[in-house]
Amino acid sequence: MKGFIAAVMVVMVVLSSQYVREVDGAGGSACGRTPIRSAAASLSPCLGAAGNARAPVPPNCCSKVGALIRTAPECLCAVLLSPLAKQARINPGIAITIPKRCNIKNRPAGKKCGRYTLP
Repeated sequence: MKGFIAAVMVVMVVLSSQYVREVDGAGGSACGRTPIRSAAASLSPCLGAAGNARAPVPPNCCSKVGALIRTAPECLCAVLLSPLAKQARINPGIAITIPKRCNIKNRPAGKKCGRYTLP
């Protein structure tokens, strides 16, 4: 029985890593040459603010989001809608408000990000 469970776990890990690799390939174009996984990791200071609309947004989160918007604004959307964000339990409806909460001047307000609109 333990061998069966171990085999099932190995298959699940292989399948999930393949799925993430496919998403990285799709999201990579939205993030330029940066893999979506790296772009998502760079936004790790934003985790608290991405799950709570009333949480203060750390300055290092604002600087990372601002830099991402300046270089590849579509990458922010790709990261927020990625399976990686879902695994991190990020609420895209809240996370999409971070640029406004950071008072980023040239944010893409009014642009669609999936079913969400950037405020």
